[in-house]
Amino acid sequence: MCGIVGYVSRTTDGTALDVVMEGLARLEYRGYDSAGVALVTPDGVATEKRAGKLENLRSALAAHPMAPAATGIGHTRWATHGGPTDGNAHPHLGGREDRLALIHNGIIENFHALKKELLADGAEFRSETDTEVAAQIVGREYDRTGDLTEAMRAAVARLEGAFTLLAVHADQPGVVVGARRNSPLVVGVGDEANYLGSDVAAFIGHTRHAVELGQDQIVTITPDGYEVVGFDGQPAQGKAYEVTWDASAAEKGGYDTFMEKEIHEQPHAVADTLLGRTKDDGELVLDELRISEERLRDIDRITVVACGTAAYAGTVAKYAIEHWTRIPVEVSLAHEFRYCDPIVDERTLVVSISQSGETMDTLMAVKHATELGALTLSICNTHGSTIPRESDAVLYTHAGPEIAVASTKAFLAQITACYVLGLYLAQLRGETYADDAKSVMTELRDMPDKVEELLGRMDRVVEMARFMADSRAILFLGRNVGFPVALEGALKLKELAYIHAEGFAAGELKHGPIALIEPGQPVFVVVPGPDTPHELHKKVVSNIQEIRARGARTIVIAHDGDEDVVPFASEVIRIPQCSPMLAPLLAVVPLQVFALHLASAKGLDVDQPRNLAKSVTVE
Repeated sequence: MCGIVGYVSRTTDGTALDVVMEGLARLEYRGYDSAGVALVTPDGVATEKRAGKLENLRSALAAHPMAPAATGIGHTRWATHGGPTDGNAHPHLGGREDRLALIHNGIIENFHALKKELLADGAEFRSETDTEVAAQIVGREYDRTGDLTEAMRAAVARLEGAFTLLAVHADQPGVVVGARRNSPLVVGVGDEANYLGSDVAAFIGHTRHAVELGQDQIVTITPDGYEVVGFDGQPAQGKAYEVTWDASAAEKGGYDTFMEKEIHEQPHAVADTLLGRTKDDGELVLDELRISEERLRDIDRITVVACGTAAYAGTVAKYAIEHWTRIPVEVSLAHEFRYCDPIVDERTLVVSISQSGETMDTLMAVKHATELGALTLSICNTHGSTIPRESDAVLYTHAGPEIAVASTKAFLAQITACYVLGLYLAQLRGETYADDAKSVMTELRDMPDKVEELLGRMDRVVEMARFMADSRAILFLGRNVGFPVALEGALKLKELAYIHAEGFAAGELKHGPIALIEPGQPVFVVVPGPDTPHELHKKVVSNIQEIRARGARTIVIAHDGDEDVVPFASEVIRIPQCSPMLAPLLAVVPLQVFALHLASAKGLDVDQPRNLAKSVTVE
């Protein structure tokens, strides 16, 4: 989960600390339990680190200024091994006279055995982390070889697990060496300096030129360039690309929080995910898929693997793809997929959904699906990330950087990409499937404007959030595609407000959950449009009556013009009319806004909720 930054410059103005701290500020969403920096100065490696948010480190640096330097590394932590303390914060030191500093993202699974070995050889440890084991090993290897790249290569041969490591040494002041296995690391290439980061946000204020590293690769950056080798020591190549957004996209832009900004960016996120993927008549063109039409026509089963919000996007996809294509779709939580003996073969398409492209549970599910012979397709927001590289094909969502830990615009972009995939598969099946796909795709292109319109209607939702800030529990109900919307609405409240919130399929109400209803209990109900098949609209209105009769405060999300809900609703939140399958793009927006403002009314940090980080790179 952690954020890592590396920097080397050919200039002598000593800006390393400023650049590293700027990078950490942009990466703090990846972990904010503690933070630290290491600079290579004329007097050796200097470090400073503090538990808590980045501001604590800033205060410590102000009180104890560091010498100017042109080489540095920095780290912002989400704790795994060892609590969030000053001692467990990174960097960790190693080697003779502590002349090496190292930072780490991920988990070293065999650290306990390695630590016992090092202790038996006289090593002393100052933390509870697995990272210090790596620092000790790399430091010892450097003392033996005198070369930081070779020391890193020797060290990673002994490590098991998922990790990114960055190291500097006092004896090589113009060098940062990084290594990656199942954990993100990207190179930033500048004119006067070069950079390393766990994602491009670390250096986007200085360069848009990036190089993605492959699995089991080591990179050495100097002021003059970079070199890549495999863990086996053989020369390797990274893949160069240009970042399409600039530093302003990772700033608040006048909003109070990143989450609020990203909620308001959702019309653009949906529009950009659709951009360039249709002809004027609505026909889809997905040349980027890299899977032949023939193989896709042979698909007779789809399995979606994802976690959290992405899994709820996948559940929306299940309803939509089955409706449009008649191909059976299963949604499996990625962390369960490998352990449930999944039934997949060469005619199964396994679709992974991950905003970061680094979600470790999802990555492992994709690898397992590949081993079983399935086709794999990634829906992802982050170029150069691991999951798309491990997949047969990728649909990028083009939502831009999402900084707030609680996902909003990525969710809408993921749903949109799932729609695009489902409609494309329908188009390939031909006949009436293709006609329906073209019609839905034409309507889908109007959805960004409807999301924009809806965002202009949120004043009452904000008011409700503020006067409901003392709520102890809130329930959410939905049916069909409204069910995953209810789940997502509950998740947002859990993440941001730390109160009990639960989403139910509305039909389950009578099978137990109705016992939770008591006078005054707030319940959000996502109502399908009146034209939804199978009389689902009437059934959900009946659900509203059932809970209203037991004293619930019913907050109903309904389409414009739906008057049937009015007699049974304490509050009605209107959304623009649309076809039933596309409604999640609208119905979830008020729930996002509600969670944001309820948490804000409680005085909570909505961008950095407790115990969470944006990119879950450990299992």
